[in-house]
Amino acid sequence: MEWPSYLDEYEKLVIRMTTPRVMIDNAGCANATRVMIDSARKHGILLEAVQVLTDLNLSIKKAYISSDGRWFMDVFHVTDLDGQKLTDSSVINYMEQSLGSINDARSKCFDGLTALELTGTDRLGLLSEVFAVLADLKVDVVEAKMWTHNGRIASLIHVKDCESGSPIEDSLKIDRIETRLKNVLKGDNDIRSAKMTVSMAATHTERRLHQMMFADRDYERKPIIRTNSETPNVSVQNCLERGYSVVNIHCKDRTKLLFDVICTLTDMEYVVFHATVSATGDRANQEFFIRHADGTPISSEAEKQRVILCLKAAIERRASEGVRLELCAADRPGLLAEVTRTFRENGLNVTRTEISTISDTARNVFYVTDAIGNPADPKIIEAVRLRIGLSNLKVKELPSIYHQKGDEESDESSTVGAGGAVLLSLGSLVRKNLYNLGLIRSYS
Repeated sequence: MEWPSYLDEYEKLVIRMTTPRVMIDNAGCANATRVMIDSARKHGILLEAVQVLTDLNLSIKKAYISSDGRWFMDVFHVTDLDGQKLTDSSVINYMEQSLGSINDARSKCFDGLTALELTGTDRLGLLSEVFAVLADLKVDVVEAKMWTHNGRIASLIHVKDCESGSPIEDSLKIDRIETRLKNVLKGDNDIRSAKMTVSMAATHTERRLHQMMFADRDYERKPIIRTNSETPNVSVQNCLERGYSVVNIHCKDRTKLLFDVICTLTDMEYVVFHATVSATGDRANQEFFIRHADGTPISSEAEKQRVILCLKAAIERRASEGVRLELCAADRPGLLAEVTRTFRENGLNVTRTEISTISDTARNVFYVTDAIGNPADPKIIEAVRLRIGLSNLKVKELPSIYHQKGDEESDESSTVGAGGAVLLSLGSLVRKNLYNLGLIRSYS
C-alpha cells in the first residue's frame, strides 16, 4: 500500500487498525466464493458487511462470525441467485471496495427526491388508492418498497414533483399529501395507528422498513389473511457460564435472510459475538451468541419471548407470498395508479412490491395473491396481463434459490430439534470459527 508522504507512523497504524482487510477467494471452495473480512470491532459493523453482500443480491450459503475482544473476523460463502460462484470482476472489485470502507458506509443516496413513510392497516386495493392520490397531486413515484405482515403495511416511497422534476419542498403541498394519504391509510377503522411522515433520514431502505414495522409492533398482531408460508422455528437459551444468550433459527432459506435477522438484532441493541450460518438445499440453520450492548445476556423469560416474536416477524415480512409479476414499461405519470387499480378491480391483493425507475423506464415487481391470501387464479393473472399488456407485465419464476431441494451434502454442524437445543458448545464454536478463518489447522 502506498502511503501519502504527510502521514506519520502513528497515523498509518490508526488507518491499518480501522480499515477492514478484505480477501475474496474463488479457489478455496468448490461451489461458492469465499469472502473474508477482519477489522476492529464496532457496533453495527456486522450489519454493514452483510448489507453490502445482500445489496448485490448475493446468496449467503455459509457464514462464520467471530468478534470477541476488540477484533471482528468473518467468513462468508456466497453465490449469485443461480447458485454460481462470482466471476464478474466488476462485481468482485465493487464488493471488495465496499467492504473495505464499511466503517465509512453511507446509505444509498436519494438526492433530488422526497421520502414518504407510510404505515397502517393493510387491505385490498390500499396500494392502488395511495398511488391514485399521488398521481392526482402531480407527484411522481421514482422508487418505492412496500411490505405487508400480520395485517399491517409499511412503505417507503421516494417521489418528486411531476412538473418541476425537483424534490417537493413546498410546505403547503407536503401538508396536502400528508392529509390525503393519512385519510387513505385510516380507512374506516385505523384512526390511531395510520401514519404518514416525510423522512429526512438517510437510513438504508430495507432497514428502515424493518424499523417502521417494529415501531408499529406488527410482531404482536395476528394475521388477517391466510398465508401458505411456514412459521420459522426460533429459540433462545442462556449460556450463563459464558455470559451469552444463544439464538437458534431454522426456516426456509431465501435471499437476504441473514440481513433481516442481523438487522433486527442490531436495532434491538444486541451484539452478535459468534455465529454459524449454513444453508443446505432450501433449509437455513443459523445460530447466534449474543449479548446486550452493555455486555449482559437476556435476563428474563418475557425478553426471550419478545426476541423470538421479533425475529419471526423479521423473517416473515419478506417471505415471498403470491405470484411474482414484473412490469417493464416506459415511465409516465399515473402508470402505477393504473396498474394497481387493475389489480384491485380483479381482486388481486399486493403483498409486497419494489418500484424503481431507470432511464425513464419503470421496472416494478409485485407479489400478488387473491383477496384472502390464496394463490391467484391463473386465468385472472392472464386477464390482468392482457389489460396491462402482455409484453409489459410478465409472470416471473423466483430465482433458483427458492426452488432448491435438499441435497445429500452433509453439513458440518448438526441441526437442532424442536426443543431448540444449542447446536454447538461455545468452545467448539470458537474453535470452528477460528478454523474457518484460517487461524488454526483443526477444530476437532
